[in-house]
Amino acid sequence: MERINILNVKFDNVTMAEAINKCADFLKTDKVNAIVTPNPEIVMQARKDDIYQKILNNSELVIPDGIGVVIGSKMLRTPLKERVAGYDLICNLLEEQSIDNKNIYILGAKPGVAEEAKKNIEIKYNAKVVGLHDGYFKEDDEESIIEDINNSGANIILVGLGMVRQEKFIDKYKKVLNNIRIAIGCGGSIDVLAGVAQRAPKFYVEHNLEWFYRLVKQPTRIGRMMQLPKFLLVVAIKKNNN
Repeated sequence: MERINILNVKFDNVTMAEAINKCADFLKTDKVNAIVTPNPEIVMQARKDDIYQKILNNSELVIPDGIGVVIGSKMLRTPLKERVAGYDLICNLLEEQSIDNKNIYILGAKPGVAEEAKKNIEIKYNAKVVGLHDGYFKEDDEESIIEDINNSGANIILVGLGMVRQEKFIDKYKKVLNNIRIAIGCGGSIDVLAGVAQRAPKFYVEHNLEWFYRLVKQPTRIGRMMQLPKFLLVVAIKKNNN
């Protein structure tokens, strides 16, 4: 697949449908395929962390989760086809009837949240949640968690530990996850699947204003939201230098 370089993070230039097809292919392989979902905040973090940037670029599928990334790609005259939001990818993957044996492990969120996500996934989708663990664990607990994942029979794992931590966790253990074929760093998607957090209404999603909706709902996010204009400024400077 073609990859588009946006501030040294290399995005797969795919549509949502193409990303789903890749997931179907991943489930037929004999290894862990990491899916990462960088937005402008993640790209900016990767500029400060060479190891993190390398992990992102070595992932099997790198999708543009934020509309800011798509705007940046157009500014650099290497346009991405469309935004592929991580939450939407997960829902479409679970919903896709042509993909069988979707056994899920949920790792992340606050205690009790994964259990609610499990209930909702099993009610809404033709998928089984065969194991779960909250995101509040120490490094000493990781060996037992990996053992639980391997014993569960899951072939898809949703890792919602927050940016950086979740991608580094997947990278650290991808060679010893025996049955997992897809590992998705999914941020707050577990909270949304559980119903403890709300996705932006359809109007905001369709008009690429999810960031604005989140800001109105959680004004304390202003610091994180400032990464978007910083990202676009850096892209503009790179464009002018080129």
